[in-house]
Amino acid sequence: MPINTLQIPTPDGQADAFAAFPDRDGPHPGVLMYPDALGIRPVLREMALELAGHGYYVLVPNIFYRHGPAPVIELPEYLGEEERPAAIAQLMPLIEAHNNTDLVLRDADAYLGFLTAQPEVAAGPVAVTGYCFGGLLATRTAVAHPGQVAALAAFHAPVGVDGPDSLSKLTAEVHFGHAESDLTPETLGELNRALDASGVGYTSEIYPGTLHGFTMSDTDAFSASGLKRHWESLLPLLGRTLGNG
Repeated sequence: MPINTLQIPTPDGQADAFAAFPDRDGPHPGVLMYPDALGIRPVLREMALELAGHGYYVLVPNIFYRHGPAPVIELPEYLGEEERPAAIAQLMPLIEAHNNTDLVLRDADAYLGFLTAQPEVAAGPVAVTGYCFGGLLATRTAVAHPGQVAALAAFHAPVGVDGPDSLSKLTAEVHFGHAESDLTPETLGELNRALDASGVGYTSEIYPGTLHGFTMSDTDAFSASGLKRHWESLLPLLGRTLGNG
């Protein structure tokens, strides 16, 4: 399957990105995949290719493009107990700079507009998915585009930080896969009550025995069972909502 390196025009400059998609039988349903805070790197390409292999056009933007092309910071091949905190410390100023609703929504408009304009992408609704900080961006994107986003999936993401009312405009079907280390059952209950109030179909659950970042095989938080459960949740969601089952 091909991977194309791309430049997405935004109001604030060119966002570098890549897309993975099947090389036949198109067009394909579109998926906007927000990476985790560590950004575009080999593991994200592997995950995008895996998803593309199930018949999707997957667009992955560099969410920190304002600070330069990916990789925005130098990363080791594997982030263990010693390396991961240092990388997060370097990235925290970027996260704080980009945790701005106006910036997020400007970027979301640009990413979705670019995605749906690609000739390989089928007409109709799209899905958004994201990891860690990218899961928060995916959630904000789905909330802001209720008529366009049919599915939202976020994993080990701080999806409740905007408050319960922030989910009231959701229309997408939702799956939130939470790390066991990220929230308590009480916090999960509050989040799920907000999803109940929104009226959307959803699953929102703690993945047992997982740490923050459990989907990422290049970190010491990786959980093979957590990643498997992630695919077992994500693929049926996309099949139901994008008609690609």
